[in-house]
Amino acid sequence: MRISPLIGYRELMSRQALMTMFAAVMLALAIPASVLLLMDDRTWRDVAIWAKPLKFMLSTAAFSATTAWFVGLLPKHVQHSPMVNRLAWTVVITSSFEVGYISLQAALGEGSHHNVGDPLHAALYGLMAVAAVALTATQAVLAGLIWRHSPERDTVFVRSVVIGLLLTFVLATASGFMLGGQQPPAGVGLPIVGWHIGQADARPAHFLGVHAHQLIPLAGWLLQRNRVRHAGLWLSGCSVIYGLAWTVLTLWALP
Repeated sequence: MRISPLIGYRELMSRQALMTMFAAVMLALAIPASVLLLMDDRTWRDVAIWAKPLKFMLSTAAFSATTAWFVGLLPKHVQHSPMVNRLAWTVVITSSFEVGYISLQAALGEGSHHNVGDPLHAALYGLMAVAAVALTATQAVLAGLIWRHSPERDTVFVRSVVIGLLLTFVLATASGFMLGGQQPPAGVGLPIVGWHIGQADARPAHFLGVHAHQLIPLAGWLLQRNRVRHAGLWLSGCSVIYGLAWTVLTLWALP
């Protein structure tokens, strides 16, 4: 049976309304950003000036919606607790600052990352780093809440969610610091993602880090849905392989 986007949106709203509405806002903002990407021919380091804001809007929408979905694994009284409310506002505030600053710099025809030519821009870039760490830290907090309170924490899927959330915190934070200190090569790179193969580029490793909370739970869901024997061991193996892949990409990005 097909599930309409409206039904999916309502389910997300019932799990965590604030982050769901924020994800919808980011998707809505991606529409004018896409138009600007097509109409504005300005570039920054040989890349279309609106490419980065658009990617951050889409990534932020996915991050927020995923986090909202996993809040639904908690009992109702925990879903509406002050801790989850603070977690949701942290996601919204930190993501809004990053997307807002990146978009403002694009509108001005300037870069946001590694733009530290004066004290103001250096301070804002540092604040972006603080916001990014706070954002990924929400995933560790949610992992702890799920592990403590979820009535299904012994299932393969819920364990995969906890692992994925923790990996996002650890891997995305580590690769984020690396990316913050090492500017990627200039130029377009691969289509859509913009990565540069064969050069020192930490963005592929950062991608794996940020999306661990989606890819690892997907593996856990498939293992549980198909009732794979020794699913727990398979999940452990998938997690180790994922970590090794991130390590290889990280080492590859070293100058």
